[in-house]
Amino acid sequence: MAEQASDRSIDKVTLQVLANHCRAAAENMAYTLYRTAHSTFVKETEDFTVMLMDPAGLTVAVPMDLGATWYPGIDYGRAIALVEGGYKEGDIAFTNDPYSGFLATHAPDLHCWKPIFHEGELVAFAGGHIHNTDMGGAVPASLSRSLTEIHQEGIRFPPIKLYDQGVLDERLLSIMMLNVRKPAQNLGDLQALVGALNTGERKVQAMLKKFGVGTFRRGLAALLDYAEHQAREILRGIPDGEYRFADFADEDGVEGNPCRLVVTLRIAGDEAVLDFTGSDPQLTSSLNVPTGGNPRHTLLLVGVYYVLYTLNPQLVLNAGLTRCFTCIVPEGTVLNPVFPAAVGMRSLTCARLRSLLFGVFGLAIPDRMPAAPAGSSSIVNIMTTDDRTNRTVIAALNPIVGGGGGMPHRDGTNGSGADAAYLKNTPIEINEVEVPVQFLRYGLERDSGGAGRWRGGLATAMEFRVFAANTRITVRNRDRTRFRPWGILGGGPAEPSNLVLNPRTPRQRMLGNTDIFVAEPGDVIHIHSPGGGGRGSPLDREADRVLTDVERGYVSLEAAERLYGVVIEDGKIDAAATRAARDGAERPQDHFKFGPEREAYELIWTAAQYGILTAILAALPVHWRFFVKTKIFEAVRDAGVSGEEADVRQAFATVRANFPQVPAVDLAGDSTSSIGSLSSQTRVT
Repeated sequence: MAEQASDRSIDKVTLQVLANHCRAAAENMAYTLYRTAHSTFVKETEDFTVMLMDPAGLTVAVPMDLGATWYPGIDYGRAIALVEGGYKEGDIAFTNDPYSGFLATHAPDLHCWKPIFHEGELVAFAGGHIHNTDMGGAVPASLSRSLTEIHQEGIRFPPIKLYDQGVLDERLLSIMMLNVRKPAQNLGDLQALVGALNTGERKVQAMLKKFGVGTFRRGLAALLDYAEHQAREILRGIPDGEYRFADFADEDGVEGNPCRLVVTLRIAGDEAVLDFTGSDPQLTSSLNVPTGGNPRHTLLLVGVYYVLYTLNPQLVLNAGLTRCFTCIVPEGTVLNPVFPAAVGMRSLTCARLRSLLFGVFGLAIPDRMPAAPAGSSSIVNIMTTDDRTNRTVIAALNPIVGGGGGMPHRDGTNGSGADAAYLKNTPIEINEVEVPVQFLRYGLERDSGGAGRWRGGLATAMEFRVFAANTRITVRNRDRTRFRPWGILGGGPAEPSNLVLNPRTPRQRMLGNTDIFVAEPGDVIHIHSPGGGGRGSPLDREADRVLTDVERGYVSLEAAERLYGVVIEDGKIDAAATRAARDGAERPQDHFKFGPEREAYELIWTAAQYGILTAILAALPVHWRFFVKTKIFEAVRDAGVSGEEADVRQAFATVRANFPQVPAVDLAGDSTSSIGSLSSQTRVT
């Protein structure tokens, strides 16, 4: 399909100058927010975004140095249209409701936008979001996989004006402050975001004065067109074809079954389709991703932004990148849930979604793609009492972010790599001042990166002690304690994550993916992330690099010999022993190396059996799907299947015998044709 045409009368030099001004405006907005925010999670971790948008709500410029990197292609249009009464100068609207326009994607994310006018004409919007530490609801910080409906996840506001012609709606604000646990933090961060929008407005007015309204308007359209052109150029360099990949989150709920995501990537010239048919049904936990079926929803394409930017670091980041991609997301699935499904932990599923997209592009262009990143960014929030002041404290501690996957040209980044690198760490001195905890360890985890010619980045580890009774800790996005980040092209998988209460003591408890618990005075909490997967055979890694890894504490002597075939004695490489070890070792041939846990799982749950499961679930009403999936898994376990393919048809028959209320499903013909017919019926256009 031809690229969208626009008035290209603006010359390239002027367009580049305008692009620089737009980005500088976005950077100024980000700096305003960063310097004036109140909560640690915004001012230190930088979980916020800002952007300039065209009058339709399409993002045209984002900052590159501050804030989260998820939203360069975000479209505010649906939410903008839901605000009653139109827009006037001085208005600021906001929403945090995931089901009203599908802009906010969980309740703590509060999005605001401000119209910008020139002589009465709407010429742009300034927008952005902040992640509030708490928005009320059932648990501190509002988020846990244990929540089952969105009503438990905090107070929600549909798109509505917070400021009407410059006048603050005090009643609306008071309702919000009444329903959150730390209103002063929320108010301070909100005021910082409003300040950022005002900064954006001033910068746009300066651009209008410099370039004129006509050039500015044409320039925004041309910037979107140019980003589209760049994306299409990248797609033309990828071989046409159909590529299919699956990845798993450890659990679909508390102590649940694996949650499977699958994508089929179809490349044809300069267009791509991402078909997520076959992904798990809508869940009764909060891991659902609210996209509203939007074929270009930004959460579905975050992994694509990373891929495109990896392939062309000169990419212009705006919503034009999304035009050549179409996503198919059947309704009633984990990537397109229906109200009132809980969605608070969508960031866990989004991490797996990004790994999924890295994997499928790793099939299409393996020579240019890295191994899997850690794919689990655990956000630690604590609610406790400070005995120094007798005040209740709720705050975010450091995000525990794992390593990046091994790259085509270098090792994965240690500690905070790849798609989660935007989450900044907070100096522990600040944490200990703001929260009554004592940090015992904060650093890298040895032997956690996947072995490879290019080693995966190491995991982050943190330990801290609490002092107050009834200290409630939430650790959202807990994942990758079972299924490891995968290696590619002969590289090994990374070590998994874990959460441990009172490690190395008689009271030690392995908490795994638990994301909310109560700690007692003196308890020690240890958490480490996964590492990144390795790329290329570890037997091809230069022995000197392995020695350096050992000297730096990245790799143990035992792992150097076992995984890399490098024998080190008295701090030096034993060349003869190393040569013998490597000559006698079997070289891995796998395109992907998933690790023993997934390999054992897929002996039972094969792609064919998942195909039958998908056909069954897609034919059922939405409210039956998760229940039936859970019962089918139980029936397979009860049948004693071990090391051999499951019989999903028989398991479904058992479920219907036990629960005759479950609707019958016609699976006449083979599962492939059933899935195909169901896919065509649910295509989103």
